[in-house]
Amino acid sequence: MASPVNAPRGMRDFLPAEKATRERVLGVIRENYFAHGFDEIETPVMEDSSRLHAGLGGDNEKLAFGVLKRGLTTDDLHNATDALELADLGLRFDLTVPLARFYATHRGELPKVFRAIQIAPVWRAERPQKGRYRQFVQCDIDIIGESGPLAEVELISATAATVRALGIEGCSIRINDRRLLTSMLTVLGFPASEHSAVLITLDKLDKLGVTGVIEELKDRAFPAEPVAALAAFLQRPVASMDLGFGEAAIRASLPEGVDDTAITELAAIGEMLGEVDRAVLEFDPFLVRGMGYYTGTIFEVTHPEFGYSLGGGGRYDGMIGRFLGSDVAAAGFSLGFERLVDLVDLPDVLGADATALLYDDSVAPATLLALKSDLIAAGKRVRLERSTKNTRVLLDQLAAQGFKRVATVKPEMTTVEDLQWRELEAPTG
Repeated sequence: MASPVNAPRGMRDFLPAEKATRERVLGVIRENYFAHGFDEIETPVMEDSSRLHAGLGGDNEKLAFGVLKRGLTTDDLHNATDALELADLGLRFDLTVPLARFYATHRGELPKVFRAIQIAPVWRAERPQKGRYRQFVQCDIDIIGESGPLAEVELISATAATVRALGIEGCSIRINDRRLLTSMLTVLGFPASEHSAVLITLDKLDKLGVTGVIEELKDRAFPAEPVAALAAFLQRPVASMDLGFGEAAIRASLPEGVDDTAITELAAIGEMLGEVDRAVLEFDPFLVRGMGYYTGTIFEVTHPEFGYSLGGGGRYDGMIGRFLGSDVAAAGFSLGFERLVDLVDLPDVLGADATALLYDDSVAPATLLALKSDLIAAGKRVRLERSTKNTRVLLDQLAAQGFKRVATVKPEMTTVEDLQWRELEAPTG
């Protein structure tokens, strides 16, 4: 008995209907990003291993797939003290590190402020499970060279518009600033050397709750006084009035003495977005985002009905400087395509004129090709399908694949006007 032939674990095949749905969603995303002034680029699926493991990707570096060097010998394998010594390339685990390398390579050919679109697959050695894949698509927009809040405003505005265009209503964008996080920890008494470790636990607040976070900090033997101060702050009474998004709301959510400049700049983002898009902003003083390269604002797209984010990003001013030797302002926003595509139901505009011609051996191939060519010239999508005994099954399959009309070709039918069309019913269930 033949063994099953499946895609590698954590990776997927897509049937034609699934692929068509994915392309429709990608088309809306591209169209909206492009309308907001971003230009699409493409980078290789692989980068130098040393670049992927340069400390820019946080925990994702541990999930990077390495590519073995060519010509390795048995001695090389025995003498290696680390698996990375055997790899000179690796599959990209996100699109931000490749973008930083791309900008460093092509800086002289790009505008002073560069707005990039990247929509492409990435690979991570995840443990395959529901909703987590080893190959998945990211949809990124980034602005390089703009140090002011205009970058964040453009990214948030473009992302909010794109989510709305996909028909997903009710989303909000949680926003914070890494400077506020580290400043808050300093005010509460945590030494700077422990900030990164504390933030890893604080990032679990949604899952563990206040009690769980405090217990984990105690278990990890952080100083008692700062942990107690954080516990008191997390458990403090909170006023029920809604202050909206603005400087007053931000200050009311933080302990006294935090970074005043960061508060002012964060509030300015809401003011610049105006009354419409400002409504989607929600200040979250405990939004952390795990990537270690963020240096300022951070944000996530959330929806009240889902227990996960639909995308996220932030400012990463220090990354490109690792390649150029001088810092370059940069910020980006990424939509989680694999989660979005399962939520979106877009009309099949391209399939509206999809037609099928049924035929048997009595019809000359030249006749079929002539009819097909004329229909294509008239703007139709055309498929030739050999008739089967069970026509009902064939018609159902065509309808499931998005075909709207069908005609049976007879030998005497030589022009499009001779064809008699039947409408196909869309499948139910």
